[in-house]
Amino acid sequence: MLKSIPELVKQASANVRKISAAQAQQEIADKHALLIDVREPAEHQQQAISGSINIPRGILEMQMVEREKDPKRPIYLHCATAGRATFAAEQLARVGYEDVSVISCKFADIVQEFK
Repeated sequence: MLKSIPELVKQASANVRKISAAQAQQEIADKHALLIDVREPAEHQQQAISGSINIPRGILEMQMVEREKDPKRPIYLHCATAGRATFAAEQLARVGYEDVSVISCKFADIVQEFK
C-alpha cells in the first residue's frame, strides 16, 4: 500500500529534531550554524530569509558534503511547511551530520521571526 506524503512526513519526524522559528533564531545566533533553505530556487528568489543558503532538497546531500566538512556543525533547515526540510534532515543524518534541526512552522512564520 502506498503511503501519503503526510504519513511519510510523520514517520520521518520521529527521527529528526523539530523546533520553532523563535528557538532556531536564538540558537543560530548563539552558534556558528548554517541556515539552509531547501525550497526550490524560484521559491528562494521570490522571498528568502537573510543569511540563508539555498540548496534544494533534491541536491542537498551532494552539495553539503562539499560545502561543510564538519559533521558536528549545527545545521538548521527550513522550507515552506517543514515537510521537505524534515525529509532533508533525515537524509543529512544518514550522510553523517550530527546536529541537524528542522524549523517546523510555515514559511510566513519564519519570515516574521527572522525580520
